[in-house]
Amino acid sequence: MSPNAENPENWERQVKKGWLDLAILASLWHEKLYGLDILRRLEQQSDLILAEGTIYPILNRLKGDGLVDSKWVESETGHPRKYYWLTPAGRRSAAVMARYASGFLSQIQALIAPLLGKEEQ
Repeated sequence: MSPNAENPENWERQVKKGWLDLAILASLWHEKLYGLDILRRLEQQSDLILAEGTIYPILNRLKGDGLVDSKWVESETGHPRKYYWLTPAGRRSAAVMARYASGFLSQIQALIAPLLGKEEQ
């Protein structure tokens, strides 16, 4: 028996980890957000629950790849916040990734339908 079969949480964690880049880019599609807002959006809209320390290395990598940009903004109620937004390259990459993900998920859905007790229509 594989380790994943014995502990499905490990498998679930790996699946979610594979979606992080697209999920972060998608969360920035409509507006600039700071790190904590990105975390909240991911949790509310995708069930991706991350520790605060997890998102910043990913955002830094995405910035290094030219997909997001950032700027520190003074806050009226406390510490300055670093806001992130998609660059034009980030918008193009997010759209390409979303199209691929949508097609891939459709294929996987068809493949696993019998396991879920559904018949292909």
